[in-house]
Amino acid sequence: MYQAPHIDRLHPALFSNEELANLTTTFSNTKRLALSNTRGKRVEVPETLARLIAKILHLISEGKAVTLIPDDNAITTQTAANYLGMSRQHFVGLVERGEIPHHKVGTHRRVAFSDVLAYEKKCNRIRRNALNRISDAVDAAGHYNADYTGT
Repeated sequence: MYQAPHIDRLHPALFSNEELANLTTTFSNTKRLALSNTRGKRVEVPETLARLIAKILHLISEGKAVTLIPDDNAITTQTAANYLGMSRQHFVGLVERGEIPHHKVGTHRRVAFSDVLAYEKKCNRIRRNALNRISDAVDAAGHYNADYTGT
């Protein structure tokens, strides 16, 4: 029987406006952050974690829910398509062509979130390389105008 993966979702309604304002201010204005428990044990928060928490708090303070999905979780094709910003039908086509690995649970396809992330990274690399080639071609043809302001 399929069991839904453990996904943590933080919704803005879980916090008061005052809590969000205090947390957002604390995490966004601090390069070094420490937490302490009720017994006074203090621990430094690594900067990368503090930045991630600040980003999460910023999104929640904008009224957006935030979902944490472990990379190894299996997700539905609809969830994966939503993440990548495409239709489910297009995503299923990618899966069926073998561009993204999948497995089936009954008749339903599931994909590892890490495979969706790998596909996204691959697409970004291809896009970046194509833009670099176009930029190089424009520059080589002498059509690059560094003084152009767009007006």
